Amino acid sequence: MKPTKIDRTIADFAARATVPSVQTLGRGLSWGADEKVWLALSAVGWIISRGQARSVQRAANHALLVTVAVSALPHVMKSVFNQTRPDRETLRGHLDGVQLSGRAEDAFPSGHALHMGALYSGASTLPAPVRIGLRSIALGLCATRILILAHWASDVAAGFLMGALVERGLRLWTGYGQDGASPT
Repeated sequence: MKPTKIDRTIADFAARATVPSVQTLGRGLSWGADEKVWLALSAVGWIISRGQARSVQRAANHALLVTVAVSALPHVMKSVFNQTRPDRETLRGHLDGVQLSGRAEDAFPSGHALHMGALYSGASTLPAPVRIGLRSIALGLCATRILILAHWASDVAAGFLMGALVERGLRLWTGYGQDGASPT
């Protein structure tokens, strides 16, 4: 797969605009969307939910299942699709402090974005202030993947959309969001 012209333009802008301190901050923030973090959080949440109200257990079951699914999906897809990460193709970025990220040919899709798409979608049943906060965090964490040149913008957009679709699809099985809340 080849990145689009828009992908290259965005990556070139990120490479020109970056400095080591911004890259370090972006890498640190990016951990907030890492699969290991989300697997641990959802497993702990699932354990804590046992003995709670049925709706809480359903939400925890859903969160754990979605997290496992969106953790596995990019590994499967990256074994099929080979796309070079922008940090391997943007010399200017390395001059300005961009570090290498992950395996060179594993740009598509962004696994971090899959988790954030699922979070964005799953937050639809929450009260407005919490929903808005979580969705803002999800979008911001996706932006870090582009900023640190770990992924092309299209890898992030595709991963985000896939994560949201997986979350919505699994609702049919888990019953999440069917407790009287109206998902958006």
